[in-house]
Amino acid sequence: MGLSAVVWPVEGRDWQEGVRGGVRVGELSRRTGVSVPTIKYYVREGLLPPGRLSSPNQAGYDESHVRRLRLVRALIDVGGCSVSAVRGVLEAVEDPSRSVHEVLGAAHDPMAPKPGAEQDEDVAEVRKEVVELMRRRGWRVDESASAVRSLAAALAAMRRLGHARFAAQNLDAYAEAAERVAAVDVAYVAGESSREDVVEAAVVGTVLGDVVLASLRHLAQADASARRYGEGPVPPPPA
Repeated sequence: MGLSAVVWPVEGRDWQEGVRGGVRVGELSRRTGVSVPTIKYYVREGLLPPGRLSSPNQAGYDESHVRRLRLVRALIDVGGCSVSAVRGVLEAVEDPSRSVHEVLGAAHDPMAPKPGAEQDEDVAEVRKEVVELMRRRGWRVDESASAVRSLAAALAAMRRLGHARFAAQNLDAYAEAAERVAAVDVAYVAGESSREDVVEAAVVGTVLGDVVLASLRHLAQADASARRYGEGPVPPPPA
């Protein structure tokens, strides 16, 4: 993993021997499936480093550009991040002064829903309950974290819809499950060796991991509903 250049086979020859200065943007497009105009747009927006100039109007690209393009497309297409959000995440990844913990925070922020200003008394009240939950569970999290605001807004909306019992019945169980998932996430990140690989794994595991977790939850809900109400396909017997 990581964004550094590595040997890249190009038509039977390796990158170092066969292509001086890298491959052209058309070849980069072919290898990644990203159109040339989109690649140039990403360069202009700072999501992709410029290619290495081999002449005044010719640039070469290497394996690091392939990795970066795949990361950007995953964050946008699968993670649902905006271009500006991806730019912020990548700036955090590339900033050596930021700790892995800070990079994780930068990856969380683009994914958190953006509720309006917290002028609603219901939201302000529920926010106190969220902070109390964190204290009760011993979570070392800043009370100003975007996830605190989005969780409070979601719970306040449930209350307005007549589902205040959701938090009373489920919130601690959800928090316990979230702790187990978070432990798995951090263990995965810690398995990388270099800082570069750690921060990239943190971004991928956070942004795309949210999609994986939500999808698994939806599948499990469908199964639980089918078992409770007797609907849905019957699984085949064990082999």
